[in-house]
Amino acid sequence: MKKDKLRWCLKQKKGISLISSKSHLSESYLKESDECLRVCCEIEGNWKLITGYYACYNAFYSLLMKTGVKCEIHECSIELMDLFGFSDEEIDFLKQLKNNRIQVQYYLKDISLGSEKEVKDFVLRCKEILEGLDSKKIEEIRERIKNF
Repeated sequence: MKKDKLRWCLKQKKGISLISSKSHLSESYLKESDECLRVCCEIEGNWKLITGYYACYNAFYSLLMKTGVKCEIHECSIELMDLFGFSDEEIDFLKQLKNNRIQVQYYLKDISLGSEKEVKDFVLRCKEILEGLDSKKIEEIRERIKNF
């Protein structure tokens, strides 16, 4: 099923595509992640969950930019997480956070983020992975995507 989903994502106009590595965009997404995290820690209510999601998503997207992977469909981007060594729990966390963000933002559901700790931990995990991304690891990830 996962390979079918990734193949579908590769065929979409705004789905997964390989581009040249964008270190400057990677840094920009990481800065945006930090800003969202700061706001998340300062506010309450629905926007706490929304900014918490974007803190996590932007941190992950910085990895994609560093690797030279573009994707404008969040669901497809998230499908690539295991290529970077994220655990099933981390992947489930971001998927659930995304679903909760959609429920809060578009359907005005009353779902709270709870603790910011998981968001902080996820952002930190992305930064750790980013630091370990060398040219060999980047090429391995790109090759795996080409083979879907």
